[in-house]
Amino acid sequence: MDRTTRARRWLGAGLALAVGTGLGLMGTTGTAEAADVNVARNAGFESGLANWTCSAGSGTSVSSPVHGGASALKATPAGQDNAKCTQTVTVKPSSTYTLSAWVQGGYAYLGASGTGTNDVSTWTPGTGSWTKLSTSFTTGANTTSVTVYTHGWYGQAAYYADDVSVFGPDGGGGSDPDPVVPATPAAPTVATVTSSSVALNWRAVTGATGYNVYRDGARVQSVSGTSATVTGLAANTAYRFQVTATNAAGESAKSAAVTGTTAPGGNPGNPAVPRHALTGYWQNFDNGATVQKLRDVQAQYDIIAVSFADSTATPGQITFNLDPAVGYSSVADFKADIAAKKAAGKSVIISVGGEKGNVTINSDASATAFADSAYALMQEYGFSGVDIDLEHGINATYLTKALRQLSQKAGSSLVLTMAPQTIDMQNTGTEYFKTALAVKDILTVVNMQYYNSGSMLGCDGKVYAQGSVDFLTALACIQLEGGLDASQVGLGVPASTRGAGSGYVDPSVVKNALDCLTRGANCGSFKPSKTYPALRGAMTWSTNWDATAGNAWSGAVGPHVHNLP
Repeated sequence: MDRTTRARRWLGAGLALAVGTGLGLMGTTGTAEAADVNVARNAGFESGLANWTCSAGSGTSVSSPVHGGASALKATPAGQDNAKCTQTVTVKPSSTYTLSAWVQGGYAYLGASGTGTNDVSTWTPGTGSWTKLSTSFTTGANTTSVTVYTHGWYGQAAYYADDVSVFGPDGGGGSDPDPVVPATPAAPTVATVTSSSVALNWRAVTGATGYNVYRDGARVQSVSGTSATVTGLAANTAYRFQVTATNAAGESAKSAAVTGTTAPGGNPGNPAVPRHALTGYWQNFDNGATVQKLRDVQAQYDIIAVSFADSTATPGQITFNLDPAVGYSSVADFKADIAAKKAAGKSVIISVGGEKGNVTINSDASATAFADSAYALMQEYGFSGVDIDLEHGINATYLTKALRQLSQKAGSSLVLTMAPQTIDMQNTGTEYFKTALAVKDILTVVNMQYYNSGSMLGCDGKVYAQGSVDFLTALACIQLEGGLDASQVGLGVPASTRGAGSGYVDPSVVKNALDCLTRGANCGSFKPSKTYPALRGAMTWSTNWDATAGNAWSGAVGPHVHNLP
């Protein structure tokens, strides 16, 4: 699935410009005098984003990874926004300051503007470990304030920044006071419990910038807020929980303990997927399409695939990070939207993969890691299942094992979908097709992507051009004749011309293809040898692009799908 628009800015040209204008040059730092201070406020982001302003809501304070203290900045570029976070600091005229910060993740820039002399900047490409950026600037004769900033780069991953320093003479604004170790928190209270998780809340402690959560004496989480959900627990089991308060000065003593007991095991069940269903991918990021909360997803969609899960350093393991760009005030608010959609009879599932995502499942260990982590996400968020949208190759043997293990954990109400590219389903010998057939008894639907592919072979051996009724019907025929049940086949198309690089078709074409396959009517030159009235339906990328186009796709295709025989 495309996470970005076709108009993405070219990284190479931008970097060449940065180097050509001297943005990568580091100035010579002078010897700090005894009176020099760090004039940046909240330099370690221990007080969230206080004193900082981030463009387009791109920044947030996180508890991991951090370089020092309990918090750091995470800023995520999206669309034409480079996730720029700024602070105006008070400086002394005609003085030299050393500017530095520790960064990690995607491309990261550090700079100062409004110096009154030469503005400066330095940068580093993406890195998996903390790297120090440093430069210096001299203020003008009348300069009393300077803007310091960090930013990422268009189309690149989120970057992290911590421990920013603007070291030089005090311009009158002073520096952050030295913190003292915070007081011990009161005992937490137990909120929602599931068979594998316990949610905790506690009161804020003055001066604290973060909190550690302990389970049976061992630290299991570090958070910046006053709530946490401890996951990966055994069903029907009692655990003791404590919290501590932290800041740059250290960690408090542990609170009094509270006991939380998980619920009994077993899957409470999910809404049944209707006989004919409309699937839509919901974007957990902003790439120029209409930004939606899950509650805003159009009512026509029966299966909503949350895009996307994130991989971890452990092969096969997945996690989910709610993007601040979509506007939720809390993860709890997001979970409430999932519950509301399920109460309305919708299936909300977590999608794995996409254009840039990659999860490696090529061993027994990675298969188990996938199943365990996917099930943990289902338990934590209320997802009804998973969508496999891996576009960088799969291993049918081990992906099958992973899905089998997940099915054993989740039970018969698991919703399992796939979204292979056209090349992945050209014949039954491909890894994707082999996987689909191997899990046929637990498979809900395969929504093949009929776009970004060019012309392809149909089931009659003829070549059909992308974007036609024949392309949809003749390629669907391969799956229908190759062993999948008609109820496991859906037609995946973009919701608008901006939703994919190529392959958009008018909703009328999709409706004609559905009629051809289910009723034998409105076919093109290709007509299948029989009809498939149980055909599951259609899918689109994405609900957001659909909303951008005025809901034209779901408004036309949704009722047609629901009225299939």
